[in-house]
Amino acid sequence: MDPECSQLLPALCAVLADPRQPVADDTCLEKLLDWFKTITKAGSSLLLLQENPCLVELLCHVLKPQDLSSRVLSFSLRLAGVFAAQEDCFQYLQQGELLPRLFGEPGPLGGAAWTAPSVRSGWIQGLRSLAQHPSALHFLADCGAVDTIFSLQGDSSLFVASAAGQLLVHILGLSMQGLAEGHPSLQAGDWPVCAQKIVGHIEESLHSTAVPQITQALNVLTTTFGHCHDPWTQVLWVRLSPLVGSLLEKDPVPAAHSLVDLLLSVARSPGLSSSSCGLWETLAQTLNHLSPTQAGPLALGILKLQDCPQVLRAQAFVILLQPLACVLKATGQDPGPSGVLDSATGDSLTVDVLLSSKAACVGLLCRTLAHLELLQPLPQRPCPWPQEPLLGAAVTLLQLCRGSASPASDVGRHLCALLLGCVRVQRAALDFLGTLSQGTGPQELVTEVFAVLLEYLRSPDSSPTVLKKAFQATFRWLLSSPKTPGCCDLEPHALLVLRELLPVLQKRLCSPCWEVRDSGLEFLTQMTRHWGGQAGFRHALLASEVPKLTEQLLRDPESYVRASAVTVMGQLSSQGLHVTPVSPEHPGGQQKSLLVELLHILSTDSEGFPRRAVMQVFTQWLRDHHADVAGDTEQFMARVLQVASQDLDWEVRAQGLELALVFLEQTLGQFHSHCPYAVTPPVAAPAGSLAQALQPLCRVRLFEFAFRALFDCDRPVAQKSCDLLLFLRAKTASSSGSLEESRSGPDVASVEAALQRWQAGDQGQPLGDLEPEVVAALDCSQALNEDSLMG
Repeated sequence: MDPECSQLLPALCAVLADPRQPVADDTCLEKLLDWFKTITKAGSSLLLLQENPCLVELLCHVLKPQDLSSRVLSFSLRLAGVFAAQEDCFQYLQQGELLPRLFGEPGPLGGAAWTAPSVRSGWIQGLRSLAQHPSALHFLADCGAVDTIFSLQGDSSLFVASAAGQLLVHILGLSMQGLAEGHPSLQAGDWPVCAQKIVGHIEESLHSTAVPQITQALNVLTTTFGHCHDPWTQVLWVRLSPLVGSLLEKDPVPAAHSLVDLLLSVARSPGLSSSSCGLWETLAQTLNHLSPTQAGPLALGILKLQDCPQVLRAQAFVILLQPLACVLKATGQDPGPSGVLDSATGDSLTVDVLLSSKAACVGLLCRTLAHLELLQPLPQRPCPWPQEPLLGAAVTLLQLCRGSASPASDVGRHLCALLLGCVRVQRAALDFLGTLSQGTGPQELVTEVFAVLLEYLRSPDSSPTVLKKAFQATFRWLLSSPKTPGCCDLEPHALLVLRELLPVLQKRLCSPCWEVRDSGLEFLTQMTRHWGGQAGFRHALLASEVPKLTEQLLRDPESYVRASAVTVMGQLSSQGLHVTPVSPEHPGGQQKSLLVELLHILSTDSEGFPRRAVMQVFTQWLRDHHADVAGDTEQFMARVLQVASQDLDWEVRAQGLELALVFLEQTLGQFHSHCPYAVTPPVAAPAGSLAQALQPLCRVRLFEFAFRALFDCDRPVAQKSCDLLLFLRAKTASSSGSLEESRSGPDVASVEAALQRWQAGDQGQPLGDLEPEVVAALDCSQALNEDSLMG
């Protein structure tokens, strides 16, 4: 610790110990604690306390009966743990019996302060920091702290309860640390005292009839097997697995969710999954004993495992598919040739859950669809994958929700009544349908997929979120349509779908709901990005009213819609799909161009989203040498940078620097720059060529924009400006020396002085017209040294 900080510590500790000066904010205490952690990691905690006795006095003072804030008490407990993490400092604090008074019964445990969750949390965190060495384990066993931790597992504060469980796992791991390698077959009876106590408490909890206690024990074991992979964990599982298995004999199975988490944690543990400890048999029994709702997450977890018996994987997949198999059977559909869904159709328990209530039916179907969506792209997914029946099930669910399905039984009619208009199932089924686009299917089924998607897009009953997902699924299926070799255009059937889509899109762009208009624009953006250059798409789009409607949405009352319209119009213009219409009032002339319209938005729009979108479009246009930009690039850059420099939105200013960097790269692209990996030494380019290259940058006032941004109060803007100036320095390094010598000193000095005033916060005075020689001199001057640019 440096002397200045050491001098301030006594006054700081006095403020913390004075109840008349309460600390109103936790932030300063958190930063102070982080500072102490940094100091103790770098040096001796014992030396720190010996040189600064005020710290020990603070820890003693918080134990006195007084009206001390819970924030300061919690901070002190955590601070004591940070100091005691080093064993010699632990012994030093033990000499004065300070640790037992802080963490034992004489401390906050018996006082009114213990009712504050922050104090209980500070107590746990203090012990977590302290428990790093054998002396700490003896202390925990002797002071009764472990029993208190047991009780805190059921704390009313979820944060405190979770921290208590994690602390038990840490203590168990620390207790077994020295024995893990030396005694791989260690008997549980020979374990250290803390370990025996924790394992005994877990056994007692697993025997309990109270579900909260069982849950706490299972959670501790889940974390243990997830973090510890030493040989002693095998002994622990062999000892406790019969108790875990006995939970399956109860009806219903208690704490099923926590039980699933534990079994999957054990299955992922390298030492346990490869040993003969009956794990796979336990997993199979659990699949059979859990309800369909509870078994789904376990089945998914088993199918995600890299190494798992094939029989167990098949059992898990059948259970995962049961709800969809019931849907297919209820509507009289063939489960498919794979036989997997066929074997899943006879489960009456799944049918009972589906028909029991709308909430149960919707919950089970949504979870099943989500699980299958996660499983589909994985390399270890079951093979063969029943693509065709899964497609049929997804389409059928969407039809049931719309009331357009044809139930073949009483079960089907009951399902239709439960699911009619259900937005949750519609969203989940559309997500899953989009994921299935990665596979293949027979043409008649693909046709049915597009038909149900169009039905949802046309329907006035589709909610905005459902429409958004329908647009997304439609795009994914169009993208996956089979293509003619050597041709990137849409295949004939997809073009037919597109022609049906565009009138629907036109209607949605006129929707009174802004979310719907925004979703339609996002869909159009995706299509234009992928097929904007293809003849079939271009002809269909230009024959529609979509481009005209999109342009009108540039003036939409909702800022999100305006931003999306800006993005779409930028893409349409880049692809030649936006033609400026002739004004009827002026048949010989044209209406204002899109460039003028976007500049108007950048200058006048009151919301940040459209202005950011305009800057992104302009940057892309400059990269692509868009015709509206290439005509007079310097005028374009000067106008945009002038507006962007005055924008109050830091993201607009940052995007302006991105635009400036693109212009800088294009302008200096032809200028000689030495490659650092070249064999030959760099040859300095003539000063005149560098001056000529920098002239366009000076004319558009790019450097004034970059220098002003360098001192921006928003760090991302300053960092981006720094990157731009460093790029310029690297690009012109071999020639700037000769250019600097050709320029007299006073101009450079006056600009340096102005920049120093800018850095001090006075940016009222502009830099004026900068000459290339001044720019080059500034870029290598002390005013812009490496430290100021990098930090």
